Amino acid sequence: MAEDPDVDRVVRTRLRSLRTTLGYSLDELAERTHLSPSTISRVETGKRALGLDVLLPLATALQVSLDALLNVEGDHDVVIRPTPNREGTRTTWLLSRPDGRTMAAKIRLEPTTGKPRQRVHPGHDWFVVIQGRVRLWLGDRQIDVETGEAAEFATMTPHALSAIDGPAELVMTFDRDGQRAHVHQ
Repeated sequence: MAEDPDVDRVVRTRLRSLRTTLGYSLDELAERTHLSPSTISRVETGKRALGLDVLLPLATALQVSLDALLNVEGDHDVVIRPTPNREGTRTTWLLSRPDGRTMAAKIRLEPTTGKPRQRVHPGHDWFVVIQGRVRLWLGDRQIDVETGEAAEFATMTPHALSAIDGPAELVMTFDRDGQRAHVHQ
C-alpha cells in the first residue's frame, strides 16, 4: 500500500488515539487482533508500513470502518449545502451526508385537506417543529406538535405528517430505512 505522508500520519495517530480511548493496552489489542504487541507499537510509531494485513484487524478490533480510519479529507466536507427536493406539498433538504447511518433533513410542509396516507418502516423517527404547527398522524391518533416542541415515535406504527393552518417547517432525524420512506416518497 503506497503511503501518503499525511494519510500515514493521520492513520497512525487515529489508531493510537482509538486504542487509548477504548482503554486497550498493546497486549489487549494484540489479543483482539492476533497481531503482536510489537507490531502494533511499530504501526503506531511509523516503524512498520501500513498495510491491509494490519489495518483490517486493527479497524475491526477498534470498532471503526476502514473508510473512517483512512478518510483524511480537509474541512471542505464540513459544510453541507442542501438543495431542495419538492414532491407535492413537501419540500425536503437533506442536512447530512448520504453515506451516514443516521440522516437529518429539514422539511417544509404546506397545508392540505384530508388525512395523509400513513406509512410504516423499521426504526424510530424524531422531529422538532421550528416553524408553524404539525399534526402527527400516528395510527388512530392525531397529535398536534407546536413550534419548539419535539416528537419521537416508533415507525412500525402507521404514521404521517401534515401542516396545520399554514406552512410548517421541521427538522427530522431517521435511519436509512426512514430516508427511503420520508425522502423518497
